[in-house]
Amino acid sequence: MGIDTVLWSKLVTGMTLGFHMIFATIGVGIPLMIAIAELIGIRKQDSHYTLMAKRWARGFVISVAVGVVTGTAISLQLALVWPNFMKLAGNVIALPLFMEVFAFFFEAIFLGIYLYTWDRFKNPYIHWLLTLPIVAGAGMSAVFITTVNGFMNQPGGFTMQGGQFTAVNPVQAMLNTATFSKVFHVLSSAYLTGAALLAGIAAFTMLRKGVTGYHKKALKLMMAVVMLFGLLNTVAGDASAKFLAEHQPEKLAAAEWHFETESGADLILFGWLNAEHKIIGALHLPKILSFLAFGNFNAKVTGLNEFPPDEQPPLLVHYFFDLMAGIGFALLGMSVLYFLFTLWKKRNEHNKWLLRIIALGTPLAFLGVELGWFYAELGRQPWILRGYMRVEEAATTSPSVRILFFLFLLLYIVLGMVSVLVLRRLFNNNLAEAEMEKWAQHAGDKRTGKGAHV
Repeated sequence: MGIDTVLWSKLVTGMTLGFHMIFATIGVGIPLMIAIAELIGIRKQDSHYTLMAKRWARGFVISVAVGVVTGTAISLQLALVWPNFMKLAGNVIALPLFMEVFAFFFEAIFLGIYLYTWDRFKNPYIHWLLTLPIVAGAGMSAVFITTVNGFMNQPGGFTMQGGQFTAVNPVQAMLNTATFSKVFHVLSSAYLTGAALLAGIAAFTMLRKGVTGYHKKALKLMMAVVMLFGLLNTVAGDASAKFLAEHQPEKLAAAEWHFETESGADLILFGWLNAEHKIIGALHLPKILSFLAFGNFNAKVTGLNEFPPDEQPPLLVHYFFDLMAGIGFALLGMSVLYFLFTLWKKRNEHNKWLLRIIALGTPLAFLGVELGWFYAELGRQPWILRGYMRVEEAATTSPSVRILFFLFLLLYIVLGMVSVLVLRRLFNNNLAEAEMEKWAQHAGDKRTGKGAHV
């Protein structure tokens, strides 16, 4: 019996995307946190913030290294696993794929300069300025690769002749109707997740090692960033919902289990479907879906039954969508709670329960990113290129794809284990306060000449 090469192709790519998204999100989100911390350290002349930037930059380098490997794996898989898609659309998406690599090289060059020029400038702002191209390069990498995903959802910038794309305008293809909402959502969620990661690390360390001045400042700074990007991510999610309502109504309808076209449509949260596709145990919010989709409580929302059964996304995406949105609101609520405790003097914002919630926010933030991407990809099914090519038409027919799955699985297990081991080596027995003392001693030696050498 032959193997299902389409299924194995989906598994290979899904596994790679799931693993890559962890490091890609860190790669986009953390540079901004490093830049913010160093700037505050310079302006306040507070070495705690400068140390944050130094320590975060060290950990960031590890994520960049792994992100390069997994990003390369995705590029490789496009050719090996989805050859028919590349044959059709390769000349359209070549520009953003090249620009994404260019943005990464731009980021990597300045990251190297940044890491090796601490304390090399009399004016510390010059060193801080090196963070700006790193932040820009990381952000632009996300922008360019997201335009490719946008193109797969909203193909454009070409003419279809004889089953081939001709008269290709790659810039127009990049600036498709999906680009703005997708880029906004990807960047805001990456910065939100990066801040939640660093806040969670600070909270977890305080639970294990006790409250210190360094971690109190790190936690407060990152919770402020979580609140800011939590709000922006909510706005981005709203923009995405309105885009889907207008341009991909079947995707929104599947996510909301909205089967019949109607005005004043309810928003359905959670629940489950029986064999007749009747919704059981769900929370119905009257007319809210119409408002979210069009800004009008009585607007007409297209139902899933308007589309042919073989063009309907899997209904499983409802759970992905609900959990993703729920996690986003939970992170925002967590930051609000932290600052309420900060302002309410009778409460201690560093109590164990609140620190545990913040620490739990880290894995939840990454889960939210994963669920968001799986919703984005599964919600486009059965299309790999919406309206032009189905997934089964794009996939390889080679049975070797099954071997490829296990080879990449082994690669990701090794990369994951090495990443954890290296990060533990870097930080487990190297507490921030101890490093601060060494740093102060080193600075004193330099001033007195004790550390001078030829």
